[in-house]
Amino acid sequence: MKPHITEAELQVLKILWEQGPSHVKSVHERLNKKKHTGYTTTLKIMQIMAQKALLSVDKSARQHVYTPILEQQEVQKSRLSRFLENTFGGSASSLVMQLLSHEDLTEKELQEIKACINTLENDDLGK
Repeated sequence: MKPHITEAELQVLKILWEQGPSHVKSVHERLNKKKHTGYTTTLKIMQIMAQKALLSVDKSARQHVYTPILEQQEVQKSRLSRFLENTFGGSASSLVMQLLSHEDLTEKELQEIKACINTLENDDLGK
């Protein structure tokens, strides 16, 4: 069972995925650029994340270094599955149709989607 990840925890994970293992101060500075957050709040969020096994902590130095345990793709897949179930009753086609009919896709994005579909179709034919 994967732990529930709050929006605040997701913001911390995004920073750590982007910049790699970091001190609380570094994460706090990045969070503060988007929304004013107290340092102790950032620290507490990261401590809770470590307790939930979302982050590992290297305590060998004076400033602890936090590293994400979960991969970005793993979290995205889990959150998407939950969103798909809660919003579209588990129907991936409904999600895709909604996205395609309401978003202004660039030509490049449309080509990437077509390539992904082609790859999926070719993989299914090879089975």
